[in-house]
Amino acid sequence: MTQVEALCSGLWRDTERCYRAVSSRDARFDGQFVTAVRTTRIYCRPSCPALTPKPQNVEFFPTAAAAQSRGYRACKRCLPDAVPGSPEWDVRADLAARAMRLIAEGTVEREGVSGLSRRLGYSERHLGRVLGAELGAGPLALARAHRSHSARVLIEMSDLPITDVAFASGFSSVRQFNDTIREVFAATPSELRASAVRRGHHRSQTGDTAPTTGVRLCLRLPFRPPFDASGVLEYLAVRAVPGVESANARDHEYRRTFRLPHGPAVVRVLPQPTHVECVVRLTDVRDLATAVSRVRRLWDLNADPQAVLDCLSRDPVLEPWVAKAPGIRVPGAVDGAEIVLRAMLGQQVSVAAARTATTRLAAELGEPVAIASPDDPARLFPSPAAVADHAGDVLTGPRRRIAAIREVAASLASGDLDVHIGRDADELRHDLLSLPGIGPWTADYVLLRLLGRTDLLLDTDRALQRGAQVVGLDRARLSDHARRWRPWRSYAGMYLWLASNAPSPAMTRKEDP
Repeated sequence: MTQVEALCSGLWRDTERCYRAVSSRDARFDGQFVTAVRTTRIYCRPSCPALTPKPQNVEFFPTAAAAQSRGYRACKRCLPDAVPGSPEWDVRADLAARAMRLIAEGTVEREGVSGLSRRLGYSERHLGRVLGAELGAGPLALARAHRSHSARVLIEMSDLPITDVAFASGFSSVRQFNDTIREVFAATPSELRASAVRRGHHRSQTGDTAPTTGVRLCLRLPFRPPFDASGVLEYLAVRAVPGVESANARDHEYRRTFRLPHGPAVVRVLPQPTHVECVVRLTDVRDLATAVSRVRRLWDLNADPQAVLDCLSRDPVLEPWVAKAPGIRVPGAVDGAEIVLRAMLGQQVSVAAARTATTRLAAELGEPVAIASPDDPARLFPSPAAVADHAGDVLTGPRRRIAAIREVAASLASGDLDVHIGRDADELRHDLLSLPGIGPWTADYVLLRLLGRTDLLLDTDRALQRGAQVVGLDRARLSDHARRWRPWRSYAGMYLWLASNAPSPAMTRKEDP
C-alpha cells in the first residue's frame, strides 16, 4: 500500500503502522494523525520526544479535534496543533477534505455550520455524519480546534489583550474562550502567555494598532522537508504583479497584498532552513487564520515531499531533475476570482505578456491598501466588479477576448460563478468550461493552483511540452508516460517546467522503451 492509499483509506485506523511511526518518532507523519495516551489524557504529534507509551495505552485520531472531543488535552512539549497541515486534504477531493479546507479558512466562525454546508452543497445533518465518520468529529468540534490553535498563536506571539484575543480567534464570549483554552491546553490564557515569555517565544510586535498601520504579527510556519523554497520564489517572481506582489531573490523574500473578509492585509514571506517566517499586517486580527491558511496554500507548505520523491525518483527520465530540486512545490492561489482572471489573461500568450496585461489592470483598477508600509506592495488585485465594469477601458487586444474576461468577471461578481477552495473539482471545471473564453487549459490551471490538485498534468502547456523534450520525452507519448507519475503528476509537471528553463539539454536522457 502506498502512502497516499493509506491516507485515503484512513491511516489513523491502522494502529500497528501508527504505533511504529510513534516508536520511531517519524516526523513525516506529523499532521496526519495524533496519538492520545489514555493514562495521561494527553494527545501528541507522532514525533513527540516524550517517552513512548505502551501500545495498550494509546489510541489514534485523524485530527486534534477528534482527540479533544474525547477529553484529551494538547501536549505542552510537542504542541501537536502547530504541525504542518495534513497533505490528505490535497490528495483527497471528497466532502471531508473540502470541508477541512473551508474550516481552516475560518468559514464556520464567519458563516456558521449552515454557511459551511451551503458552500459545500450538502445538508448540515449529512455533513456532520460524514465528518464524524471520516475525521472523528463534527464541524463545530473541528472549528473549535481551529479556534484554539489561532488563540494560542495570538496569546504567545502578540501583545493583544486577552479579551481581544478571544474575539479575534473566533470565540463568541470570553467565558467560552477561557473554558476552551483550559480544557485543550490545561492552562489559562495568562499562564500560556507567561510560559511563552519564559521560553523566549513571546514577541512584542503588534505595535501601533491604529487603522493606518494595522496589526503586525510575526509567525513561524512549519513545513515537511525537503523544501525547494527557491523554486517557489522563482515561480512567483516571474509572475508577480507590481503593486500587488513583489519578489526579491537577493533577499529571498516575497510580499503581497491580500483581500480578506474583514479588510486588506499585507504579508511578507521569508523562507528559513527549518520554517517559513511570515510577517502579517492585518486590518482586523480576526483575519489571521484566513491569512495564514492562504500563505500555506500559496507556498504549498502542507505537501508531503517524501512521498513525491519516492514516486518520481523511480522514473529514470525525471530522476536527475528530482535530485536537482528535491522538495519541489506546486504554488497555490490566494483568491478564487483572482486566479480565474489571471489565468484568462495568461492563456495563449507568454508569461511576460500576461504579466504586462495584469500589471496594467492592477494599476488602473486595484484599490489602495492604507496599512501597507513604504516597502510593501500597496494595491489589491482588482475586484471582479471593477474588472467587469472597466476592463474594456484598460485592456488591449482582441475585442472578443476582452468581452469574455468582462463576462466572466461579471459572473464572479454576481455569484453565478462561485470559485472557492471548497468546490468539487469536477463541478468547478464544468462551470468554468461553460463560460466564454475559458478552455480546458485555463480550467485545469485554476484547479491546479486553487484546489491544490496533486495529480493534474497540464500536458497541453507549451512550456511543459518544451520541458518534456528537454528530459527526452516525445510530446505524443507524454500522457502515456505520465501514468507512472500518479498520484503526483502535478509535481512532475513542475519538474518539466523546471527543465523547460534549462540553458542546455545537458541533463537530457533518452526516453525509456
